[in-house]
Amino acid sequence: MAVTPVALLALALLVLGVVGTVAPLVPGALLSLSGVLLYWWSTGFTDPSLPVLAALVLVGIVTVVVDYAGGAVAAKAAGASTLTTGLAVVVGFVLLFVTGPVGFLVGIAVTVFVAEFARNRNAEQSGKAALYATVGVLASTAAQILLTASMLVAFVFVLFF
Repeated sequence: MAVTPVALLALALLVLGVVGTVAPLVPGALLSLSGVLLYWWSTGFTDPSLPVLAALVLVGIVTVVVDYAGGAVAAKAAGASTLTTGLAVVVGFVLLFVTGPVGFLVGIAVTVFVAEFARNRNAEQSGKAALYATVGVLASTAAQILLTASMLVAFVFVLFF
């Protein structure tokens, strides 16, 4: 089977998708989804098959949700308020632009700790919420890497086998 330039572009998008899960401000899951959908479009909506396409799109959507909700869900699981998780997302997003990924993580941890301490005056509970939020962000990144890599592997099988 001859690999077309569009197929190579789609493959490149999936590779960039995996890289994008660890690179700041790069929407890895959306790049991966774009690669799959571009290839599907280029084949006249025939390859990959509809069940494979549905599975790849579902994995891509789950990855997007994990990307945007991982830290917030973890903070919420530790008892942080909705206001705290919202503040942490905003502060983390702003610090990502200013200081990069380290500032993002530190910003989330400090914001969750300060906001929760102001709310409940309990340093232990506030620390737990901050730790959960930070670990949640890191776990979210690991999950994104695995999910986008699985999309890439599946796409390689679609393309070459």
